Amino acid sequence: MTEQTTMTPALGEFETWANLFTQFKAFSHPSELHGVLCGRLAAGGRLDRKQWREGASEQMGIAPEAAESSEELSTFLDTAYEVTLEALKASDLSFKPLLPEDDYALEERLQALSSWVRGFLEGMAIEASQALGEATGEVRELVEDMVAISQVAAGEEDSEEGEQQFNEIMEYVRVGVLTVFTEFNAPEPPADKTLH
Repeated sequence: MTEQTTMTPALGEFETWANLFTQFKAFSHPSELHGVLCGRLAAGGRLDRKQWREGASEQMGIAPEAAESSEELSTFLDTAYEVTLEALKASDLSFKPLLPEDDYALEERLQALSSWVRGFLEGMAIEASQALGEATGEVRELVEDMVAISQVAAGEEDSEEGEQQFNEIMEYVRVGVLTVFTEFNAPEPPADKTLH
């Protein structure tokens, strides 16, 4: 398999997030935090820095003032927010959930995917619990499927068939997230292209 690149390699790599979580003794899963952020953004929410930093700290299980007192953490969280929103908006549809790379055991990647989807559902519920009831049938069906995916039990052995199923589920989730984003976010008018 080929390595996939992202706009900001450090923020697109699970290891970067995992190392930060270890450094700050976070008790949650990095994929879950990314999922919560994606769920909130996909459901139409936009957070100011203070809201996002406090919410992320709570999700990580660390002191709320941690992001304010650590330039490293605050910069990471602010950049993660911006990069994630840009990835969801990208016209090339290259957005991907934050998951461990292929060299991790399949069971660990399944667990991460389950955590990511749980986070995504939580983020959507925070932002759009009422609007979800009025969403299209396609979005409601996606949410039901994601609830099932979030409850996937670990225990899958590494195998070619297991890898294929994992990749199919991950792609379904990825496309589903973009579908939800399109449903709850009005298209932005074209703007001048600027490089970050």
